[in-house]
Amino acid sequence: MEEISADPKKNMVSDNNAVVKPMEAVVVTPSGFNWKKIAVYLFVVILGVATGYGVYSYKSFGTARIAGKDVEVVNTATEEGIKDAATFKDTATGQLISNDGKITDEGTHILKRGDNSQNVYLTSSVVDLSKYEGKKVQVWGSTYQGQKAGWLMDVGRIKLAQ
Repeated sequence: MEEISADPKKNMVSDNNAVVKPMEAVVVTPSGFNWKKIAVYLFVVILGVATGYGVYSYKSFGTARIAGKDVEVVNTATEEGIKDAATFKDTATGQLISNDGKITDEGTHILKRGDNSQNVYLTSSVVDLSKYEGKKVQVWGSTYQGQKAGWLMDVGRIKLAQ
Protein backbone atom coordinates (compact mmCIF):
# COMPACT_ATOMS: atom_id res chain seq x y z
CA MET A 1 0.00 0.00 0.00
CA GLU A 2 1.32 3.39 -0.94
CA GLU A 3 1.54 6.19 1.47
CA ILE A 4 -0.12 9.49 0.62
CA SER A 5 2.12 12.46 0.90
CA ALA A 6 1.21 15.97 1.90
CA ASP A 7 2.87 17.18 -1.28
CA PRO A 8 0.28 16.95 -4.14
CA LYS A 9 2.97 16.46 -6.79
CA LYS A 10 4.15 13.26 -5.12
CA ASN A 11 0.60 11.85 -5.18
CA MET A 12 0.27 11.93 -8.98
CA VAL A 13 -0.51 8.60 -10.54
CA SER A 14 0.79 7.65 -13.93
CA ASP A 15 -1.02 5.13 -16.10
CA ASN A 16 0.15 4.56 -19.65
CA ASN A 17 2.06 7.79 -19.57
CA ALA A 18 -1.11 9.74 -18.65
CA VAL A 19 -0.72 12.08 -15.76
CA VAL A 20 -3.65 12.66 -13.44
CA LYS A 21 -3.36 15.81 -11.43
CA PRO A 22 -5.12 16.46 -8.15
CA MET A 23 -8.23 18.62 -8.27
CA GLU A 24 -7.78 22.25 -7.44
CA ALA A 25 -10.22 24.06 -5.21
CA VAL A 26 -12.66 26.37 -7.03
CA VAL A 27 -13.89 29.34 -5.09
CA VAL A 28 -17.25 30.82 -6.16
CA THR A 29 -17.79 34.38 -5.12
CA PRO A 30 -21.14 36.13 -5.39
CA SER A 31 -21.04 38.69 -8.16
CA GLY A 32 -23.20 41.18 -6.25
CA PHE A 33 -26.42 42.79 -7.35
CA ASN A 34 -26.82 44.22 -10.78
CA TRP A 35 -28.43 47.50 -9.77
CA LYS A 36 -29.12 48.53 -13.36
CA LYS A 37 -31.27 45.44 -13.99
CA ILE A 38 -33.13 45.93 -10.73
CA ALA A 39 -33.80 49.58 -11.60
CA VAL A 40 -35.11 48.63 -15.06
CA TYR A 41 -37.40 45.91 -13.63
CA LEU A 42 -38.68 48.26 -10.96
CA PHE A 43 -39.35 50.95 -13.56
CA VAL A 44 -41.28 48.48 -15.74
CA VAL A 45 -43.41 47.35 -12.77
CA ILE A 46 -44.18 50.95 -11.76
CA LEU A 47 -45.00 51.85 -15.36
CA GLY A 48 -47.33 48.83 -15.62
CA VAL A 49 -49.14 49.69 -12.39
CA ALA A 50 -49.53 53.32 -13.45
CA THR A 51 -50.86 52.30 -16.87
CA GLY A 52 -53.34 49.86 -15.32
CA TYR A 53 -54.56 52.47 -12.87
CA GLY A 54 -54.90 55.05 -15.61
CA VAL A 55 -56.95 52.72 -17.81
CA TYR A 56 -59.08 51.68 -14.83
CA SER A 57 -59.81 55.23 -13.71
CA TYR A 58 -60.42 56.59 -17.21
CA LYS A 59 -64.12 57.00 -17.80
CA SER A 60 -65.54 58.27 -21.02
CA PHE A 61 -68.63 59.96 -19.68
CA GLY A 62 -71.74 59.17 -21.68
CA THR A 63 -70.22 56.57 -23.99
CA ALA A 64 -69.24 52.92 -23.92
CA ARG A 65 -67.86 50.45 -26.45
CA ILE A 66 -69.98 47.45 -27.35
CA ALA A 67 -68.95 45.09 -30.11
CA GLY A 68 -66.37 47.58 -31.33
CA LYS A 69 -68.68 50.58 -31.63
CA ASP A 70 -69.33 53.59 -29.39
CA VAL A 71 -72.77 53.75 -27.81
CA GLU A 72 -74.42 56.33 -25.58
CA VAL A 73 -74.81 55.47 -21.89
CA VAL A 74 -77.69 56.96 -19.91
CA ASN A 75 -77.68 57.20 -16.13
CA THR A 76 -80.22 59.69 -14.78
CA ALA A 77 -82.82 59.61 -12.00
CA THR A 78 -85.49 58.34 -14.42
CA GLU A 79 -83.49 56.41 -17.04
CA GLU A 80 -80.57 53.99 -17.02
CA GLY A 81 -78.75 51.80 -19.52
CA ILE A 82 -77.38 51.86 -23.02
CA LYS A 83 -79.03 53.73 -25.89
CA ASP A 84 -78.31 51.32 -28.72
CA ALA A 85 -81.32 50.83 -30.98
CA ALA A 86 -79.54 48.20 -33.06
CA THR A 87 -78.73 45.92 -30.11
CA PHE A 88 -81.76 46.62 -27.92
CA LYS A 89 -84.50 46.98 -30.54
CA ASP A 90 -87.43 45.41 -28.63
CA THR A 91 -89.46 47.51 -26.19
CA ALA A 92 -92.30 46.97 -23.72
CA THR A 93 -94.05 48.96 -20.98
CA GLY A 94 -95.60 47.73 -17.75
CA GLN A 95 -95.18 47.29 -14.01
CA LEU A 96 -91.91 45.68 -12.94
CA ILE A 97 -92.09 42.97 -10.26
CA SER A 98 -89.65 40.38 -8.97
CA ASN A 99 -90.01 36.88 -10.46
CA ASP A 100 -91.26 34.55 -7.71
CA GLY A 101 -90.78 31.46 -9.90
CA LYS A 102 -94.44 30.31 -9.76
CA ILE A 103 -94.86 30.26 -13.54
CA THR A 104 -91.22 29.94 -14.63
CA ASP A 105 -87.82 30.64 -13.13
CA GLU A 106 -86.63 32.25 -16.35
CA GLY A 107 -85.70 35.87 -15.81
CA THR A 108 -85.12 37.68 -12.55
CA HIS A 109 -88.08 40.02 -13.03
CA ILE A 110 -91.46 40.16 -14.74
CA LEU A 111 -92.96 43.08 -16.62
CA LYS A 112 -96.73 42.89 -15.98
CA ARG A 113 -98.63 44.20 -19.00
CA GLY A 114 -102.07 42.76 -18.31
CA ASP A 115 -102.89 39.12 -17.65
CA ASN A 116 -100.18 36.45 -17.31
CA SER A 117 -100.20 35.70 -21.04
CA GLN A 118 -98.84 39.19 -21.72
CA ASN A 119 -95.97 39.10 -19.20
CA VAL A 120 -92.43 39.82 -20.32
CA TYR A 121 -89.80 37.90 -18.36
CA LEU A 122 -86.71 40.03 -17.91
CA THR A 123 -83.06 39.60 -17.15
CA SER A 124 -80.27 42.17 -17.48
CA SER A 125 -76.51 42.26 -17.40
CA VAL A 126 -76.53 46.04 -17.89
CA VAL A 127 -79.19 47.45 -15.54
CA ASP A 128 -80.02 46.67 -11.91
CA LEU A 129 -83.72 45.91 -12.33
CA SER A 130 -84.35 45.59 -8.58
CA LYS A 131 -84.14 49.40 -8.24
CA TYR A 132 -87.31 49.72 -10.32
CA GLU A 133 -89.47 47.04 -8.67
CA GLY A 134 -93.10 48.08 -8.18
CA LYS A 135 -92.83 50.94 -10.68
CA LYS A 136 -94.25 51.40 -14.15
CA VAL A 137 -91.36 51.31 -16.59
CA GLN A 138 -90.49 51.09 -20.25
CA VAL A 139 -87.69 48.67 -21.15
CA TRP A 140 -85.57 48.19 -24.26
CA GLY A 141 -83.80 44.93 -24.87
CA SER A 142 -83.16 41.86 -26.98
CA THR A 143 -85.67 39.02 -27.14
CA TYR A 144 -84.48 35.45 -26.57
CA GLN A 145 -86.19 32.10 -26.87
CA GLY A 146 -87.41 31.02 -23.45
CA GLN A 147 -88.05 27.45 -22.30
CA LYS A 148 -91.41 28.28 -20.68
CA ALA A 149 -91.60 32.07 -20.87
CA GLY A 150 -93.60 33.42 -23.78
CA TRP A 151 -91.38 36.49 -23.99
CA LEU A 152 -87.87 36.56 -22.48
CA MET A 153 -85.91 39.77 -22.80
CA ASP A 154 -82.38 40.85 -21.88
CA VAL A 155 -82.84 44.48 -20.84
CA GLY A 156 -80.25 47.04 -21.95
CA ARG A 157 -82.12 50.19 -20.99
CA ILE A 158 -84.95 51.09 -18.61
CA LYS A 159 -86.95 54.28 -18.12
CA LEU A 160 -89.62 55.24 -15.60
CA ALA A 161 -92.93 55.57 -17.46
CA GLN A 162 -95.30 58.50 -16.82
